[in-house]
Amino acid sequence: MSHSLWEPVIGLEVHIQLNTKSKLFSSAPNRFGDEPNVNISPVCTGQPGALPVLNKEAVKKAVQFGLAINSEVSLLSTFDRKSYFYPDSPRNFQITQYENPIIRGGQITTDVEGKPKTFSIESAHLEDDTGMLKHFSSFAGIDYNRAGAPLIEVVSSPCIHSAKEAAAFATALRAIVLYLDICDGNMDEGSLRFDANISVRPKGDKQLRPRIEIKNLNSFSFLELAIDSEIKRQIILYTEYPNQPHLSLIPPGTYRWDQEKKQTILMRTKESTDDYRYFPEPDLGPILLTQDFLDQIKSNLPELPQERLRRYTSDLGLTEYAASTLIQDKTSSDYFEKALKSCPFPRGLCNWITVEFSGRLKEKGKTLAEIGIPPEHVAKLVSLSENSQITGPIAKAVADDMLVNVGIDPEEIIARNPNYQQIDNQTLLEPIVDEVLKNNEQSVLDFKKGHKRAFSYLVGQVMKMTQGKASPLVVNALIHKKIDF
Repeated sequence: MSHSLWEPVIGLEVHIQLNTKSKLFSSAPNRFGDEPNVNISPVCTGQPGALPVLNKEAVKKAVQFGLAINSEVSLLSTFDRKSYFYPDSPRNFQITQYENPIIRGGQITTDVEGKPKTFSIESAHLEDDTGMLKHFSSFAGIDYNRAGAPLIEVVSSPCIHSAKEAAAFATALRAIVLYLDICDGNMDEGSLRFDANISVRPKGDKQLRPRIEIKNLNSFSFLELAIDSEIKRQIILYTEYPNQPHLSLIPPGTYRWDQEKKQTILMRTKESTDDYRYFPEPDLGPILLTQDFLDQIKSNLPELPQERLRRYTSDLGLTEYAASTLIQDKTSSDYFEKALKSCPFPRGLCNWITVEFSGRLKEKGKTLAEIGIPPEHVAKLVSLSENSQITGPIAKAVADDMLVNVGIDPEEIIARNPNYQQIDNQTLLEPIVDEVLKNNEQSVLDFKKGHKRAFSYLVGQVMKMTQGKASPLVVNALIHKKIDF
């Protein structure tokens, strides 16, 4: 069985929960984490005679998203009823947009393993969320707090061909909604959920084969694992039963990802569009927008991830990789922006935020902003290091202390600790340099022959003998003075 002979065809449906104060069609609070069934109203719970009233803020946030992905925002869009009978749907139907969605088309560009790729969007529409089923040892309950929460459902075209591409698309989409501040992006709380539609076909074949849907994937790692597992399952079936009808091997169905078993599990056979019995929502009129309204929102859009990436690479000289790493986490990128105001070394600052401090905070699962270190303190540490006022080893030790003594200025940390005082006295350093040169005659000869690494080795030996406290500038000058010819 060779995966290289097959092409996966993947489309994602992404549910983005909007961070409005109230729900899509009622004044009930749109809030996570409260006691079950307290943020509800007659509309949320489908009481007879309760009528929906559209949340204008949700419409505005949907328009922001549409403009951010360069889609066509419809000046006229309508709502439809989608019928289905599950206990978490109190009305036995969902109010959604089927015939005339608010967003058509659009694209999202991001890097996939170092190469840019543009993904196309088919449509995106407003709809309200369901409640949540809670399973206990001997019974199940329903929490309707989430019922009626406003969602944008984004439907990609089937333009994704690997699990890594799917994760890259999902990551880029999350970054966009965070930069727009229309969703908190918290996947653990269900603010962002992914459904993956997957089929495979022989490479070169243009005809689509039956697809299955994996529901409610709430992390990038689960998204990748589930897609890879399902691709493998389908390829095995087609390979082992080449003469069987495709629909008998892969009957359309709705699956879930079982993380313990590391496999997709069938939940139910797939409904068809007819099963949902779509028809126009009689209790809501159309959404009518004006071009002036769209133009006003467009003029006030914030800087988006790809725009920020271009600025970081073209204006600040960051590498594509460093800039991509930084923009994917808006919290870190905003922190970088604040620190940059008092630090003229963007590349060094980026490295300290995304590598040095990020590595130190990994176990705590927190960012610099969350732990409370002021951006100007990190900016000062970077400047001290880049200007050779402190050595690299001292800078790293000061960073460790900054995490223990949150809020203490790095200059104060250095002043308090005698071990952090840099040695820049030539009289003290000269005998150490002489000893290093005497003990490393071959490196001296190598440097004179043009080997630059030999010089770095000599500097390193001096730093080793001074426990990293010698001023690199003074050491460099002394070595050059003694061995240049």
